Amino acid sequence: MACSTWLHPIPFFISRRTPAVHSNLRRYHRLISAPPRLQPPPMEVRAQARRLYAFEKEDDVASPADLSFQEPLKIVEYPDPILRSKNKRIVTFDDNLKKLVKEMFDVMYKTDGIGLSAPQVGINVQLMVFNPVGERGEGEEIVLVNPRVGKYSKKRVVFNEGCLSFPGIYADVERPESIKIDAKDVTGTRFVYSFSELPARVFQHEFDHLQGVLFFDRMTEDVLDGIRSELEALEKKYEDKTGKPSPEKIVTRQGRKEAAAGSRKSRTHEKRDSGVAGLVHKE
Repeated sequence: MACSTWLHPIPFFISRRTPAVHSNLRRYHRLISAPPRLQPPPMEVRAQARRLYAFEKEDDVASPADLSFQEPLKIVEYPDPILRSKNKRIVTFDDNLKKLVKEMFDVMYKTDGIGLSAPQVGINVQLMVFNPVGERGEGEEIVLVNPRVGKYSKKRVVFNEGCLSFPGIYADVERPESIKIDAKDVTGTRFVYSFSELPARVFQHEFDHLQGVLFFDRMTEDVLDGIRSELEALEKKYEDKTGKPSPEKIVTRQGRKEAAAGSRKSRTHEKRDSGVAGLVHKE
């Protein structure tokens, strides 16, 4: 059964891998061999970690209705608002949760993914599953309930990421190279674990989903420019399918950044002009 193993030391270097997995891991090891850039994780990442330890309100707890689902599960694509919605903590560890985990692994493998979060299948709860190898019966299936990050490494690496909620879109994202986390397994048992290299990246990508953060939110503007047209195509696809306006627009985000940059430039000119005027007046 897909959910029969939950979390044990992960055999990353298994004997059998697909050519695609070999290629990804070779590329990843080349990237992480570069000298580390000693800098702290971004402020937004550290802020997320702090906020996670503060959510104990009753309305943050998932009800049985929040964990209900219909088979087969379907991947939710950008810009569906489900991907930005709040995801509740799980406090009920029962057969329904185990069945949900099994179904999540099934859809992950069928769509050639290596990780999947609950909001990506329309269920807004704190749950993720992944298998860095991406092949049923190989590697180790990881299930994390209510995960929290305790520590990020200072070393950061750039790697090309894709996402099941962004079909066919791949771009570079920089993330910490290793992390220490705590979470519960599918039985409700809490544990602490450390991930590094590819598993750490998969965890962080799925963990972002649980915070309503999407992978393009982490991209530099130069990288984002390379996929902007593809994101706009997904927005149009959503509008055509639902008959509703897209809940978010990548072009709007760019417009806000340009407006902010223009405002900063304007204020700089104003200060410079003011300084020149003062000198002239003095003379």
